[in-house]
Amino acid sequence: MDFMIVRTKGLKKYYRLGNNIVKALDGVDFAVKEREFVSIIGKSGSGKSTLLHMLGALDTPTAGEVYVDGRRLSDMNREQLAVFRRRRVGFIFQNYNLVPDLNVYENVVLPIELDGKRVDKKFVHGILELLKIEEKMEALPGMLSGGQQQRVAIARAVAARPSIILADEPTGNLDSASGHDVMGLLKVAAKQFQQTVILITHDNDIAQMADRIVHIEDGKIVGDGGGAALKKAGDGYAGE
Repeated sequence: MDFMIVRTKGLKKYYRLGNNIVKALDGVDFAVKEREFVSIIGKSGSGKSTLLHMLGALDTPTAGEVYVDGRRLSDMNREQLAVFRRRRVGFIFQNYNLVPDLNVYENVVLPIELDGKRVDKKFVHGILELLKIEEKMEALPGMLSGGQQQRVAIARAVAARPSIILADEPTGNLDSASGHDVMGLLKVAAKQFQQTVILITHDNDIAQMADRIVHIEDGKIVGDGGGAALKKAGDGYAGE
C-alpha cells in the first residue's frame, strides 16, 4: 500500500461569527500519497486555505485529526509543532514573504540557519540553478520581478529538504505566463528532490498542472481525482 504522507480524518473547523456558526471545514477526509503533486481548487471562502493551514499546523481543528509524515499533529505541543513545521514542511505564499534586506541566497538559507543546521551550499546552488535564478544570488528582492521572487520562495521551501511543500496561491500575484513558468519549475524541483506538494488555487489552468485535482466547496470535498488513493488511505494509516 502506498504511504499516505498526509491524511485528515473527519476534519472540522468552526468559527462563531456573531450569532452564526461558520463551518470553514465540515468533516473533511483527505489523503495524499508520498511524492504526489495535488492541487486543491475552490472559490474564495470554500475552505481551501483553512485546510492548508491545518495541514501545516498553522491552526488547530475544532474536531478531527491531521496526520503528517506518520505523526498525529494533536499529539504535539506548541514547541514540537514549531520544530515540526520548520523541518518537515516547506511553505510557499502568494506574497512571497521574502526579507527585503537580505539577498536571494540569504533568503533561501535563512530557515536552515535559524534551525541551527549547516547549509549545504552545493545543494542550494543546484536549486538556484534549476530555478534559473543562480545569477541573481546577490540581488535584493526589490530588484526582482514577481516571477523571480516566487522562484526564490520556492528555492527557500525546497532548500530545507522538507517532506512536504504547501503552496498557498503561489501564482496569485503573477501574470498567466509567469504563473505557468513558476508552476513548471515547482513541479520539476519537487520531482527532482522527491517532495510532496499540496497547492491551493482558484485558477483551473494552474490546477490542471497537478497530478491530481481536489475540489472543495463550503468546507467539504466535492470532487477528488484520486478517489482510489483516498479509499485506500481510509483502510489504514501508518501514523495511527
